[in-house]
Amino acid sequence: MRFAYKICLLILAFLLLMGPAACRLRQQPPGSQVDPNAPPLPEVLEQQPGQEPQLKVYMHETGTVEEMPMEEYINGVVAAEMDPGWPEEALAAQAIIARSFTLQKISENGGVPERDAHASTDIEEFQAYDASRINDNVRRAVEKTRGQVAVYGSSYIRGWFHAFAGPRTALADEGLEFEGGNPPYIQIVESPGQDIVPKEEAYWSAVFPEAKVREAVSEITGTDPGPLEKVEISKKGPSGRATRLRINDIEVPAASLRLKLDSTVMRSTFINELELEGGNLSLSGVGYGHGVGMCQWGARALAEEGRSCEEIVSYFYRDVDVVKAW
Repeated sequence: MRFAYKICLLILAFLLLMGPAACRLRQQPPGSQVDPNAPPLPEVLEQQPGQEPQLKVYMHETGTVEEMPMEEYINGVVAAEMDPGWPEEALAAQAIIARSFTLQKISENGGVPERDAHASTDIEEFQAYDASRINDNVRRAVEKTRGQVAVYGSSYIRGWFHAFAGPRTALADEGLEFEGGNPPYIQIVESPGQDIVPKEEAYWSAVFPEAKVREAVSEITGTDPGPLEKVEISKKGPSGRATRLRINDIEVPAASLRLKLDSTVMRSTFINELELEGGNLSLSGVGYGHGVGMCQWGARALAEEGRSCEEIVSYFYRDVDVVKAW
């Protein structure tokens, strides 16, 4: 009995010594541990579950491939894709979406296999990246969301985003001509950004010479429309955006034409007016970007209202979960 009593005392002393450490573990904030429901990391990353991935990033400025931790890459993406001076919660939402976009692309086709890389700094291939714009605001936003990604069911979402939606966002097929069927988490929502975006950012107008329009239509459809005599919107999507334009007698997808003409000049397919002036195509509209997914100005507006980054993500992507992958 005396021996058993001593053993009990030793066990009690051990538990008392371990108690504080055990309490610290239990008292860690929710979400600090890897979520068991997080999708597996893409196999091509060759990363252990729960560990931060290492990425091969094609640097299009130098034509080289650099290896870097995922979070270092996300810092550069957030700094390039959103104003680093914006509210931290808006930047944090951008970080979650940038991670989701990256992992979805890598899961789907390896990222940028033609570059032998997982990601690229060329915005025509992947996302923007600019390490020189990283500041403390960006670092805090990325660190507070470390490893967090948005998922629908057991898959990373297609993390589409754009600068300004105009009055409302778009479905994937109307804004991007996405042919894979509109993902259920992409829905049309009103953009809070219209209440705060500067007028010069919200509205646009553009004039394109006849020759440029004919060249663009020819490249897209394979047919030269000839001298411009008539132009009209022949079809609109449910958000109100033009999805098809008729140039003379030739129909052309509006999103494709925007890219061919210059997406920084014809900023969106939310067209208010279009007409022919002296043989040139004149257009005006509202918004900046394809309109699908998160509106960045809308994210800023929600952040200024006090919404968290998770709430911002859930506003623009319906029925998704934000989980911690590492």
